[in-house]
Amino acid sequence: MSSREQQLNEALEAMHFGFRAMVDKPDQRLAELSFSRIHHRIMYFIGRNQNCSVSELLKILGVTKQYLNRPLKTLISKGYIDQQADEKDRRIKRLALTGLGDKLEVELTGTQRRRFAEIFDQVGTEAELHWREVMDKLAGKIRF
Repeated sequence: MSSREQQLNEALEAMHFGFRAMVDKPDQRLAELSFSRIHHRIMYFIGRNQNCSVSELLKILGVTKQYLNRPLKTLISKGYIDQQADEKDRRIKRLALTGLGDKLEVELTGTQRRRFAEIFDQVGTEAELHWREVMDKLAGKIRF
């Protein structure tokens, strides 16, 4: 194995273990509620895009309607997300976090924000900017 291949393997492993560390506590809390990461992602992106349509959420998440359907219905039925018909076009469903949904989303994502804040404080602004640049390039055209 070449030195470069080894470095790239180490980068892949760092990404894997870093991601696992970032989702560990939220995953534990989600499991207590019989939820999974998709439930968290749904609440996170609705929280950042209050009153988005189901179609807009599908585009943001990059998933199919079939994939989104069950977890979204669960979040609605358990009172974490409110779904209302659009005022102008009743066929469009608008999504918003309820108070309960907002509280859970802040709890889950707050853990991750605090972790990022601690690490970014440790490594400094320049390292944070480089990390963001790498993540932006990895995301490429995927970003909404």
